[in-house]
Amino acid sequence: MAVVGQGAPVRSSTGAVLSPTMVPHPREELFSVLVVDDHPLLREAIAARLRSMGAGTVHEAASVAEARARAQANGPCDLAILDLSLPDGSGLDLVTELRAMGWTRLVVLASSDDPYAVRSAFQAGAQAYLLKSASPSVVTDGVKRVLDGGVYADPTVAPLLATGTRVAGTDNTPRELSAREVEVLQLVADGQSNKEIGEALNLSALTVKSHLSRIGRKLGTGDRAQMVALAMRAGVIR
Repeated sequence: MAVVGQGAPVRSSTGAVLSPTMVPHPREELFSVLVVDDHPLLREAIAARLRSMGAGTVHEAASVAEARARAQANGPCDLAILDLSLPDGSGLDLVTELRAMGWTRLVVLASSDDPYAVRSAFQAGAQAYLLKSASPSVVTDGVKRVLDGGVYADPTVAPLLATGTRVAGTDNTPRELSAREVEVLQLVADGQSNKEIGEALNLSALTVKSHLSRIGRKLGTGDRAQMVALAMRAGVIR
């Protein structure tokens, strides 16, 4: 049996020679997603963009109740994108509920750029805050960042995080972070895993974990998303 090498032309069943760039490749990885918004056209547009990015299963919900039912029936998806203003409840409460149910990648896509809404979304456990008025490229960048394990704020709302509030019972002073800890936290915000951070900084994964533990103690939280949000609000990282 002949072996087709990389870059070699492929002959179709009709005998025609196909360029390597014309030969379809299987999708590398599919992810599942829940889209929660009460506007059908917007849900359809979001679902279509996610499918173009590799989403294999897209669940849709128009309300908090529908989202809860979907979550209970299907379990955690790889990603959830939701609005804050839903007809039967608060999207912030839904973020908190999904987080408690084991959903680790939550993206808020909202109309409001109110500083309180932005801060509250991150404090509730969201990994990204995007605006519905954002360009498709910004939405795509935000979703990709979250899928890679990072945290993302729409460029127009990121400055609002600088006016963030403190977490009760903690000092929350990112200025006390060392230069190395800031480097580590910036790479966390960029979506890097502990292994990738170690490779970038010539550190072992165990050392990276130790840095994150110290950062968590200084900021009063061990949650990666909240650590990044606090540092972003203080202007320590971008």
